[in-house]
Formats: sequence, C-alpha cells, structure tokens
Amino acid sequence: MTTLVSLWTELRRRLEAAGIDTPVIDARLLLEAGAGVSRLDIITDPRRVLNDEQVAGVEALTLRREAREPIGHILGRKSFWTLDLDVSADVLSPRPETELLVETALEILPKGSAARVLDLGVGSGAIILAILAERPDTTGVGVDVSESALASARRNAEKLGLADRLDLQGGDWSAGLEEAFDLVVSNPPYIPSADIDGLEPEVVRYEPRLALDGGADGLSAYRAILAALPRLLRPGGAYALEVGIGQAEAVRGLAVEQGLTAETPRLDLNGIARVVAGRRAA
Repeated sequence: MTTLVSLWTELRRRLEAAGIDTPVIDARLLLEAGAGVSRLDIITDPRRVLNDEQVAGVEALTLRREAREPIGHILGRKSFWTLDLDVSADVLSPRPETELLVETALEILPKGSAARVLDLGVGSGAIILAILAERPDTTGVGVDVSESALASARRNAEKLGLADRLDLQGGDWSAGLEEAFDLVVSNPPYIPSADIDGLEPEVVRYEPRLALDGGADGLSAYRAILAALPRLLRPGGAYALEVGIGQAEAVRGLAVEQGLTAETPRLDLNGIARVVAGRRAA
C-alpha cells in the first residue's frame, strides 16, 4: 500500500542518492505532478492511498529527475520573480540569482514611468516580463537569435497578459535595431567554452548550449552588447547585465571603454558580484 507520505519519503531518498541539491522540494513537486495532487493534499491527508496509475505517473517523472533532467523541464514550468513561466529544453531555465537583475532594473525605472526596455537574449522572457509586470506603463522589446526561444517568450507573454506591451524580434544581439531605449538588460551566455562540459548534468545535458557558451573567455557576448550600448541607449539611459563568477571587473572595464559609467557590482545572496549596471552620459 503506497500513501502520499510514504512515496514522498521514498522519492526524497532516491533523489538524495542521485545527487539532487533540493530533494525535498523536488520530491514534492514530482509527487504533485505525477499523482495529480496538491501540496494541501500532502499536508492534510498524508496517509491517502494512491492507486497504481498515480504511482506509475510519479515513477515516470522521477526516473527523468534521477537522470538529472531539470525539474522545470519535467514540469514544463518554472517560478521566477512573481511569475509562473512555461519552460522547455529550448530555453535556459530562469535561475534565482537572475532575480537580482530584475531588482536592479526596477530600481532604475521609477514607478509610473513610461519607459522603453530592451532585453537582449530574451529566452523564455523571464526578465523582461518580470519588469513589465511590475511597471504597467513600461513597454519593451525582446531579441533572440533562437526562433524556439522567441516562441517560448511569446507563449509566456500571452499567458501573462503582457503580449500587447512586448515586441519580440529575431536577431543577432542588436543587429537591425534602430531605436534608443531607457534601459537595456541582458543575461547573455557567459560560460567559457572549455568549462561547459564540467558543469552540473542538468546544464550540460539539457540546457541549450547557445544560451551558455560565452566564447573562449566567457566575454564574447558582453563585447558585442557593450559596443552597441552607446547607440541603443538614450542620453542618460541605463543598462544592467548579469555576469558570471569573477567576470564583473572585466565587464565593467569593457563598459568604461565604451564611454559608459559602471557602478559597483551588485552582489547576489551568496556574495558573488552578479550584476553590472551603469549609464550613458546625459
């Protein structure tokens, strides 16, 4: 006889053995999705007996997680900021540290401002959609070289009721863009090419390499983006970029070379310099 609590306990142990960082949370999510139950069901009726079909559904999802497929890919969704986003293998799963980029953008954009925001490498749309959700008078443009990523961002924008405020375009970074913006944000690929195969299995096996590979030194995308910012930003306009571990000072240097200001990098919850922001001169 399999109950909610007994299966949850079994899943947690299996995920721990598989090297999963968050076995308790992942076990609950797999149980909810596979058995068609809610978190409230697990808490209030933990000894509920599951039928064979429910157990089989949970098992199928658990085998995928044991193979280190990201939980967001398995469930088809990922929470980010205040949003529930649809995700797939076509886009980089949004990560908690990227919320610092959203926080920085919202500090730059005062409430009530009718700003124009550009997101380069829009992916699932997580960053630009979080900004638009918090700033109802703001509109934006999202650019990505991947048509699959643009389709993902479009689905999320429609799901969240933000499609009328977001223009999505295919392109290689800023190529073809003629408008100047109040704010440019980006979480570009920043992993040095030689380091990718050493990343955790969830990333190496399942994330799109295009969204990871930052070239030989991890800075290729920053060079392209920062070189275009004097043209893409209105006078006094701002930029905010997520950076990888140990890259903040190099990215700040690239910004200064383009005549932009570069503030002290913002630290994430682990004390890592994660966001470089600054402005074009007024």
